[in-house]
Parts: sequence; C-alpha cells; structure tokens
Amino acid sequence: MDLNLNNQYFIVCGAGSGFGKSVALALAGEKANVLAISRTENKLLKLKEKFPENIELLTGDLTNESILTEIADKVKGNKLSGVFFNSGGPPAGTIDEITMQQWDEAYLSVVKWKIALTGLLLPQLKRQQYGRLVYLESVSVKQPVENLVLSNAMRAAVTGFVKTLSQEVAKFNITANVLAPGYHKTAAIERLIVKKREQTGMEENEIEKLFTKEIPAGKMGNPDDLASLALWLLSPQSRYVTGQTITHDGGLVKGLFG
Repeated sequence: MDLNLNNQYFIVCGAGSGFGKSVALALAGEKANVLAISRTENKLLKLKEKFPENIELLTGDLTNESILTEIADKVKGNKLSGVFFNSGGPPAGTIDEITMQQWDEAYLSVVKWKIALTGLLLPQLKRQQYGRLVYLESVSVKQPVENLVLSNAMRAAVTGFVKTLSQEVAKFNITANVLAPGYHKTAAIERLIVKKREQTGMEENEIEKLFTKEIPAGKMGNPDDLASLALWLLSPQSRYVTGQTITHDGGLVKGLFG
C-alpha cells in the first residue's frame, strides 16, 4: 500500500533513539521530509547520515519553551503533514518513593510540552485544513504498570487531552490519536528491569523472562513494528480514525477494549 507520504513534512520528537528513531527512519524511507528532534546531537547526526536529503535536525530539550517556539517557527514555511509526539519517560518508582518534585518534573516532561507544542502548531494546521497528530504514550493508560506510578498517572492525562482535542479539531480534517506500546526493546523496559532488580535481587535476564511471560505473543515488541502503525496513522489513509488509543503490546492488556 502506498501511504502517500512522499514529500510530506513531519515533526518527530525524541528521534534520537527508540520509537522516535524508528518512526523518523521509516518516514524518511518513504521519502517524507522529517524535522528530527532530540537532546543528543550525535544521535541525530547518525540519522542524517542515512537520509541526508530528507532529515533536518534540531537539538534541544522539549521541556524548554524556547525550543518549542523554534519548532513552530521552523515549520511555518512548510505544509506540516503531521507530528509524532514522543519523549523519554519519567523515573520508575512506587507511590511511597516518588517525591513531589518528581511529580512536578514528570508533568513537565510527559504532559506540559505536548500540550504547549500542540497549541503552537494548531493555528497552522487549521489554516491548512489538514493534520495528523500521534502521541506516543504507554500501555499504562489502559492497564497500570507496576513501579511506574508517574507514567501511569501522567500519560493518562495526555490521553484525556488527546481525546478532547480530537473532538474539537475533527472538523478541520485534523486527527489526533494515541499509540500505547507495551513491553518493547527500548530504554523504557531497561528502567523497569533495573527497578525490579533493585527490589528483588533477581538477575536482569531472569526479570526480562518474567516480563516476557506476561505477553501472550511470547516476546518483546520491536520499535520498527510500531513505526509501521505510526506511519499509517500519520498518513492520509487514516482520515477516519481519530480520538483512539491503540495498544501495540502483543496482547499484554487483558481488558476487552485493550
């Protein structure tokens, strides 16, 4: 299927590694143009080596308002087709372990910048009468994950925001959806494994087997597989899908609406 992404222009946040990297590379592979954003410049340079004509780089911290303004300014001269909202998750911990300062920091790193950047880009998308917004959150919005109270709470807030947003912007041919990955081979699972090791003293390979046992598919996910779903949601073909939270989890969520 041709997703009609050739020469379309996208923003990919958190493009230096994990899901963001996979999505940026997949878009560029479809001959789309990508503004790839990460805090780590050398990771971005490796992306550009693979697709020098299709990937533009911006290094900065998404919690910094000046970076968000710079993003909005950069895309003004282009027809912006879509945005992949993604960044690293907050630290692992239980309710008793997490401080109020960490709650404040989690709001900034998981929630605030996404709402702020959405607000900066919406006027342009409304003028265009087109846009695809995809927010990378976590399976925790449907089924809380042990030792991730910050992610469980903050990502649920983003999901509520996106659902409301989808209702308000549908008339402008703008869609907004959430992707909720389960256990994948990314830094997020490494944080969980380290936390579990601290609590139990188990070896990391045994903990990984424990997590994998929870997945009916019997294996951890691959970020590249999620990227293929993200590309469809970012494409014109997804015009009638909005306000949805779609899990990519190998069957991990047990609820009927997982």
